[in-house]
Amino acid sequence: MIYKRSSALFAEAQKVIPGGVNSPVRAFKAVGGDPIFVEKAKGAYLYDVDGNKLIDYINSWGPMILGHAHKPVVDAVIEKAQKGTSFGMPTQIETEIAALAVSMVPNIDKIRFVNSGTEACMSAVRLARGYTGKDKIIKFAGCYHGHSDSFLIQAGSGAVTFGTPNSPGVTKGTAKDTLLARYNDIENVAALIAENKNEIACIIIEPVAGNMGCIPPAEGFLEALRKLCDAHNILLIFDEVMTGFRLAKGGAQELFNVAADIVTFGKVIGGGLPVGAFAARSEIMNHLAPLGPVYQAGTLSGNPLAMAAGLAMLKELNENPGIFESLAAKTEYLHKGMDAVFSETEIPYTINRVGSMISIHFSETSVTDFDTAALANNDSFKTFFHGLLEEGVYIAPSAFETWFLCESLTYDDLDATIEACRKVSKNM
Repeated sequence: MIYKRSSALFAEAQKVIPGGVNSPVRAFKAVGGDPIFVEKAKGAYLYDVDGNKLIDYINSWGPMILGHAHKPVVDAVIEKAQKGTSFGMPTQIETEIAALAVSMVPNIDKIRFVNSGTEACMSAVRLARGYTGKDKIIKFAGCYHGHSDSFLIQAGSGAVTFGTPNSPGVTKGTAKDTLLARYNDIENVAALIAENKNEIACIIIEPVAGNMGCIPPAEGFLEALRKLCDAHNILLIFDEVMTGFRLAKGGAQELFNVAADIVTFGKVIGGGLPVGAFAARSEIMNHLAPLGPVYQAGTLSGNPLAMAAGLAMLKELNENPGIFESLAAKTEYLHKGMDAVFSETEIPYTINRVGSMISIHFSETSVTDFDTAALANNDSFKTFFHGLLEEGVYIAPSAFETWFLCESLTYDDLDATIEACRKVSKNM
């Protein structure tokens, strides 16, 4: 494929935008080469500025669960935009989408809309601290909850040490209140709690990890977290920015039948526009201003364009729950197809899948946490990524990101993807 126009645009972008991109993973640093600049998208396909058509497996990193430029969503945004784009005042549609979201998701009574997943997770942690009166949090290595200071922490020298900042600008004071645990290791979590008795406000987790590739929770892991939190007066936060309204109507809470105390949302809830949200029972949410002392605000929170897009998306998912089964079946089909391809080779690999999230790791071991994900062969992934790109298939430009399927994908698209994997595997 030819990417002359994309390369030229990237060169221009680097003159005025740091790294030429507004989010680091877009820069292709993990895979090499220049990023693809998109002209438009429709359904399951991207069309770049050089005229190439690509089958899309990132779907704007998750929100396009029904496909790009989905007509009910686009129509809702256009209609709302004609009445004004933002007011900084309450609108009826905020209540409509809030009521619908609360009806779809278990264990929540109230929801507060914000403008991004980062903002939702940051606010959820602040609310947990304000509600419990405790300062420390536990997060898991490899789970990404946005770029708020509290979340940009890497492991210390030991299993139960304080984290240290892994981004300049994050203070050691912030880092000392963030404890780092191993995903799927309940003994490690229990040890952290024992070392920090009565100091931990919350545990925040992606119930299905999506930022070290797709990694499912081990059997019983989420249930054990729930029991630990109950025993030690700790709030359990599910970061469902990726999984919310994607794995089921009620997200991971519904899929795994585990109740979280606070849930964060993004991606699907905005229908492709910038939206985040956090939700909980009334007793917790009532600690938020203006009812309570925990302050959180945003001029564009609940803006009518984002609310219109999100409401149109949630209505369709609520009225057509078969979409989730259809997506899961398509993802299983892709899984089996890729498994058949790579099982005929000598390439070490493992495939993880939950619902419509999937990833392949070129590893000799199963991938259950960040450490095992990091053992995968990144050179193999680079070859795989660029090979698929040449075959007209676009996946995340990083081995540490999940793929997202959309309902617009056909089985012909899936067959084309499997065949592309077959061709690429011969060069790996």
